[in-house]
Amino acid sequence: MNALQWIGAILLLLSAIFIIVVVMLQESKTQNSGAITGESDSFAFKGRSQTREMLLAKMTKIVAVCFFVLTIAVNALLLYLQ
Repeated sequence: MNALQWIGAILLLLSAIFIIVVVMLQESKTQNSGAITGESDSFAFKGRSQTREMLLAKMTKIVAVCFFVLTIAVNALLLYLQ
């Protein structure tokens, strides 16, 4: 493996870990899921949680697209170098 392949592999690994972390940070869409973790569903925290959820959803989409593009690029690089 040359340096470009190592860099591609490391970037793929980091993006995969980042996708996992971002998805795990998102809240469940089912009702009463906060009862187990002790979360309250008060009006004061609704606005803040909605913006946080929107940010996490947007980050998930962006990182997923980057992951797929990077995967295709690394595979194309492997085919080109052979």
